[in-house]
Order: sequence, then structure tokens, then C-alpha cells
Amino acid sequence: MSSKIEQLIDDIEIYIDNCKYYPLSSTKIVVNREQIDDMLRELRVNTPDEIKRYQKIISNKEAILNDARAKAETLINEATVHTNKLISEHEIMQQAYAQANEVVTSATYQAQQILDTATMEANSVRSAAMQYMDDILSYLENLIVNSTNSAVASYENLLSGLNQYKDIIQSNRAELHPVEEDELSNVVLDNSETEEE
Repeated sequence: MSSKIEQLIDDIEIYIDNCKYYPLSSTKIVVNREQIDDMLRELRVNTPDEIKRYQKIISNKEAILNDARAKAETLINEATVHTNKLISEHEIMQQAYAQANEVVTSATYQAQQILDTATMEANSVRSAAMQYMDDILSYLENLIVNSTNSAVASYENLLSGLNQYKDIIQSNRAELHPVEEDELSNVVLDNSETEEE
């Protein structure tokens, strides 16, 4: 929708286009003075109102632009603050992850060292225990061998002594009952016949 001033200017242009040329001229025209004065007067009357209207629009436009700029700056500032906060939180998270990784790595290393030390100590204790048991078993084995050898020797001495005493006893008994050789052989023969029956 065009303004009143634009409409009046269009009307003036149409009026001029419809005017007749001055005789023998292609640039000069004949106008009705009253009619053109009325149009120009109306243009002058409407111009201040129209200018005020445009100024108001321009002023509103500036206010709208200023408001938009302010809102845009506010949004940019909020976005910047939010971005900085996110960046800060991201950096904090990265630091936390890095510290957590360091703690895990350190704990893993310490745990491995403790495990290695415990394994070495366990192996050392196991070796010492095995050596101790071997020493005890060796001592017991030697004790049993020595005791067995000593017992066998004592038993053999005992048997030897008992055999000697038996021989002495038999000899003493033979002296108590002297028997002739014939009788002795008969007794032996009788015994053998009895055994055969």
C-alpha cells in the first residue's frame, strides 16, 4: 500500500503526462495552474504527516534493531558463558579422567609390586620349609638306620651269646648223664623207626 505522498506524486506525473505540449515544442507543456497548485498544496500539507509517519517507522525500526541487537548480545553473552562453562567442565572432566587414570596406574603398579614381593616371599618360605622338612626327614632316616643297625648288631650278639649258653648247657647235661656210644646209637635208631611208623 503506497503512502499519500507517493499517490500525490503519481497523480502529478499522470497529470503532466496528459498535458498538451506547447506549440512547436517537444519539451514544454501547457498546465492548468490552479489544478497543479492544488496538487502541490496537497503534497505540502501531507508531507509533514508522512515524514512524521516515516520518522516514527524509522524510530521504531531503530528501536526494534536496538532491541534485536540487545537480545542478540544477551544471547551471545549467555552462549559465551555457557560455552566457557562447558569448556571448563570439559577441562575438569579431562583432568578428573587424567587423575583417575594416574591413580589406577599407580594402584596397579603398587598392587603388582605387592604381588611380586608376596610371591617371592612365599617362594622363599616354601623353599625354607622344604629344606627344613628335608633336614628333619634326613635326620630321622639316619636315626632309624643307625637304630636298626644297632638293634641288628645287638640281636646278633644276643643270639650268639644264647647259642654259647645253649652249647654250655648241653655240654653240662651230657656230662651229667654219660651214655655209651652203642646205647646212644640204639636210641637214635629207635627214634627214627618210631618216626617212620
